[in-house]
Amino acid sequence: MDLEAFRRDFIKGGLRRNDLNENPIHQFELWFQQAIEAKISDPNAMTLATVGQDGQPSQRVVLLKSFDEKGFVFFTNYGSQKAKEIFNHPKVALHFPWHMLDRQVRITGKAEKITQTESMQYFLSRPKDSQLAAWASKQSNQIGSRQLLLSQFARMKEKFAKGEIPLPDFWGGFRIRPDSIEFWQGGPDRLHDRFLYTKNTNDWSIERLAP
Repeated sequence: MDLEAFRRDFIKGGLRRNDLNENPIHQFELWFQQAIEAKISDPNAMTLATVGQDGQPSQRVVLLKSFDEKGFVFFTNYGSQKAKEIFNHPKVALHFPWHMLDRQVRITGKAEKITQTESMQYFLSRPKDSQLAAWASKQSNQIGSRQLLLSQFARMKEKFAKGEIPLPDFWGGFRIRPDSIEFWQGGPDRLHDRFLYTKNTNDWSIERLAP
């Protein structure tokens, strides 16, 4: 297979300093809305990178469920590999690959648990079967077969057949408080436009990066 043959030019348009909002959260909101309007599949899908105790990086795709000036929120099992690595080393990285728009957003920051109230609010908004799945799956643990997972799901369905399903004490959200956010726009001849926002005490600095 000749991978060198996979190439294309980036012609969606450039990005200039005057185009940018001074606040990267507002700039992200604009790009996120444009990703939705472009009908990108799962525009809130983001790669989350964490680091293990041995220094080995690990990546997986999670779903962004909310964002504001405080940061970017996703949900998971607190016993999962990603959560254990965050508790041990809270510095993480996020990546949004919006290829249809020739765009990427890269974020670095520190992850922290959100409040139980915030986790409860989101958990109650989930479909019932998704709530049951949170109870049924010991995320990242080894299991002997899919049938064992389905059996556990059935047991949880029977256990919580009546009334509301409670929030598991091992499940909830993390918020990534950003210290840098990069906006990347593909350009012709590989002369891409990259702007990096870096968090200062009271505001953000903006610098252009070489492609």
